Amino acid sequence: MRKISGNKLLVKALKEEGVEVVFGYPGACTIDIGDEIYKQGDLRIVLPRQEVALVHEADAYARTTGKTGVCLVTSGPGATNLVTGLATAYYDSVPLVCFTGQVARHLIGNDAFQEVDIVGITRSITKYGVTVRNREEFGRIIKEAFYIARTGRPGPVLVDLPKDVMAELGSAEYPATVNIRGYRPSTGVHIGQLKRAVKMLEKAQKPLFLAGGGVNIAGAGELFQELAERTQVPVVTTVMGRGAIDTNHPLFVGNLGMHGKYAANMAVNACDLLFSIGTRFNDRITGKLHSFAPHAKIVHIDIDTAAISKNVQVDVPVVADAKEAVSRMLDYVTPCRREAWLERIEAWDREHPLGGTKKKAGMTPRSIIETINEMFEEAIVITDVGQHQMFTAQYLELTRKKRLHMSGGLGTMGYGLPGAIGAGIGNPGVPVIAISGDGGIQMSIQELATAVIEEVPVICCIFNNGVLGMVRQWQKLFYGKRYSMTNLETETEVPKDWPYVPDFVRLAESYGAVGLRVTRQEEVKEAFQKARESKRTPVVIEFILDPEELVYPMIQPGGTLKDMILD
Repeated sequence: MRKISGNKLLVKALKEEGVEVVFGYPGACTIDIGDEIYKQGDLRIVLPRQEVALVHEADAYARTTGKTGVCLVTSGPGATNLVTGLATAYYDSVPLVCFTGQVARHLIGNDAFQEVDIVGITRSITKYGVTVRNREEFGRIIKEAFYIARTGRPGPVLVDLPKDVMAELGSAEYPATVNIRGYRPSTGVHIGQLKRAVKMLEKAQKPLFLAGGGVNIAGAGELFQELAERTQVPVVTTVMGRGAIDTNHPLFVGNLGMHGKYAANMAVNACDLLFSIGTRFNDRITGKLHSFAPHAKIVHIDIDTAAISKNVQVDVPVVADAKEAVSRMLDYVTPCRREAWLERIEAWDREHPLGGTKKKAGMTPRSIIETINEMFEEAIVITDVGQHQMFTAQYLELTRKKRLHMSGGLGTMGYGLPGAIGAGIGNPGVPVIAISGDGGIQMSIQELATAVIEEVPVICCIFNNGVLGMVRQWQKLFYGKRYSMTNLETETEVPKDWPYVPDFVRLAESYGAVGLRVTRQEEVKEAFQKARESKRTPVVIEFILDPEELVYPMIQPGGTLKDMILD
């Protein structure tokens, strides 16, 4: 077999792995790879405006398509700009394969220009990272990278590419199979443990399903909803698990946790069996660990062995893919409806409904999201991080055709707009809505250029209240209203009649996008209608909101699920 360069082998491998889109930014150490992609064609290259946004775009592309996201950046700062995005993907279990350029092997360790130990830097936030030092091992390494990223608990893999290795001639063969010693991800389910868990479900008087992000990652939503219907067991979800069951389903109680629904938190506190699937039990849902689900036996199904009993001690562990486990459970479960239990949960909901008993007049985050519910039967909604994210998680109605994605584990501000672009590229024809705050949007506002050039008609909603809302909310409630570093409005004279920097409408127009400003509830529906009519151009809708609008309920710091501030 003839020999080819590492650059040619990489392009060949990407095609064989079914890669259609590469999110890339060029540099000296990857210019030859880019040249090879150009010569061979077929692969679509998306050129964002910064590597930080690039990895978020690849991340959301992967989340919304089920494919593996692929990044290509140069050495040094190009590689280090991936760090936040890699951590975002790692915590949320998103399959990425990121290729970073590297200086030639003889320069590694000599403080060469644009040389960093990116594998060392990212070791704790990737499933696997490797620098290719032998050209003949390159094909195997790429194959393993995609396999590791996709299997078990998905996650990001980093492959570092020294420039001289990529230029070296070697075998053109790309392996068809993978055999990694010591890496055997779970592909089945322990039936004995599963049957034990099902028996506990049948005997429980106050059972409760807790669905985490793992249900959505596994694509187990439809089966899980069938499981809930067959057993007639109520369901609470984490923020990342929202949508595992349709949010208008009578068995869906709501999200639990720091900004969870009152009925959901009370149900967790009172249940005698918490049957959890695909969640890490992080601090945002548990509050004080010693008081979490104090009366319950706990069943935990998770693909990741290390996640079980890591934070919350469980009674029945089941290591399995969520879809496989739920599918097998359907072979054994029987109805276990508990009328008194369901009525108690409904009473909690009537006692303290989400948003209170009286709906606020005028334009609010809730009213904007409810307009989205009314106008978009099908959509992909991507949020940034902050108050707007929690409002969206509380009020956005989700079905099989309307999905919600966000940075959950890391809480990355700046994720929203690039995430929406990646989702739009991966799902042409599906409406994509980004919901950001006036703080987070400015961490990635340059990606409007990417959306314009790629003709991705994302609808970018900016909830502009002039402050960094979530931190300010804490300052108001727990720090004596000492608003340090949270005011975003200018107090100086500016040459325009608008007190905010920047003017988002003019900024959007300068990029070639459409800019709209909405100040009254009566204008909301019309703005979304105009945005829907744009088929090739992104639309920015700026909503001017009151900074005193806070996210309730809220668990006070160091509190339990019972320690809720309701308004």
